[in-house]
Amino acid sequence: MRIQLLAGLAAAALLATSAVAAEFKPAVVFDMGGKFDKSFNEGVWNGVKRFMDETGVEVMEFEVTNETQREQAMRRMVRRGATVVLGVGFAQADAIDAVAADNPDVGFAIIDVSWLDRPNLRQYAFKEHEGSYLVGVAAALTSETGTVGFVGGMDIPLIRKFACGYVQGVIESREGAAVIQNMTGTTPAAWNDPTKGAELAQSQIDRGADVIYHAAGGTGIGVIRAAADAGKLAIGVDSNQNGVAPGSVLTSMVKRVDVAAYDTLTDAMAGALTAEVRILGLAEDGVDWALDEHNAALVSPEVKAAVEAARAKIVSGEITVHDYMADNSCPF
Repeated sequence: MRIQLLAGLAAAALLATSAVAAEFKPAVVFDMGGKFDKSFNEGVWNGVKRFMDETGVEVMEFEVTNETQREQAMRRMVRRGATVVLGVGFAQADAIDAVAADNPDVGFAIIDVSWLDRPNLRQYAFKEHEGSYLVGVAAALTSETGTVGFVGGMDIPLIRKFACGYVQGVIESREGAAVIQNMTGTTPAAWNDPTKGAELAQSQIDRGADVIYHAAGGTGIGVIRAAADAGKLAIGVDSNQNGVAPGSVLTSMVKRVDVAAYDTLTDAMAGALTAEVRILGLAEDGVDWALDEHNAALVSPEVKAAVEAARAKIVSGEITVHDYMADNSCPF
């Protein structure tokens, strides 16, 4: 009798879960570059895939290929019955703000935005400058020439934030070190131009840079390939890109957009998608540097110790990393 009762309760629980899953229809709108860009979008995809694998719930998706599609895609998802829509990237801010305003009964979330104000919208922002400081320490202490590089994607304050944190990490860990900086462009096309990324990286190599950090989305794949071809080192971003060119990627500044995506979907499924801004830094495990089998041989014990010491000091407040977006300036 007890076994039958337990079996009945288990079946009821399963039915209840299935009913919730049937009513719950999540959607994600990826931005330019596609969900397999090996960087920002792919990090989000990893979080979405983890959610689907664990719950069995299918997530509707759309990959934006031009700017006009963002709002259209979100509205299409709502028409298809989406109960929560996740937007990927700051460029979707205006679109999600408009669609959320018109659909107050639908939940929305966006990554890399913190300035909107809707009662049905969760926002995620990251302390990219903190993670960039760490890889700056690694670059400076690994460089043989004392000159390192930075290639950004679209020239916007967010990417200047990466660059400034990186420069601070470099100059505060190695006296006399120099940083060469280039941005890829001023339009969204700058995120998906690996040829241009390779050209910029080669130009920096020609000027003495032997470690180059990119914050350029799909464009950064060109940076990594150029560095590898020249026998130099690259630093990846957003996703762990150490495996893109094993032995040629010193480390990656990991930005846990996968966690933001996973948390959004699990909270929404549980009816707990709060309207708030979540800001994730080193202390919250929102950013970090990546050390694995692909780059372990490249990172000396001294460099690892220096990076971990810097990490601890940032978390404790002993080191304050300048946030470019606080005043649109970089004093380094």
